Amino acid sequence: MAGPLGLSLAPLIRSSPLLTKIFTPAAQWYAGGSLYRQYGLLYDDLLIEERPEVQKALSRLTPREAYDRAFRIKRASHADVLHAPLPREQWTTPEDDIRYLLPHVLEVENELKERAKWDTLTVKRKF
Repeated sequence: MAGPLGLSLAPLIRSSPLLTKIFTPAAQWYAGGSLYRQYGLLYDDLLIEERPEVQKALSRLTPREAYDRAFRIKRASHADVLHAPLPREQWTTPEDDIRYLLPHVLEVENELKERAKWDTLTVKRKF
């Protein structure tokens, strides 16, 4: 996922062991401080559903993945209404916080780019 300008520093950081060593603790601290794990959510549960790429990616989830996602969101919404995070044993651990939706989103984005590349044909009428 790129930033607002379409640029991402992630490939640069991942390619350098020194930068990875510097930024990994900060990234873990930030993820822990965002509190979504205390409500049992995964990072991909926070993606904006109104984006067309995400909607198409959501339609590609297996029934089990879609059910689990809906359950996590309903459970987190209920805990939020109660103004209390889930019990500690129900928190999402960093090991469990996997990117289940990102591969589908990237696949959809690549398909859209490929479609845009090939949809440049213009028809001209000959007299």
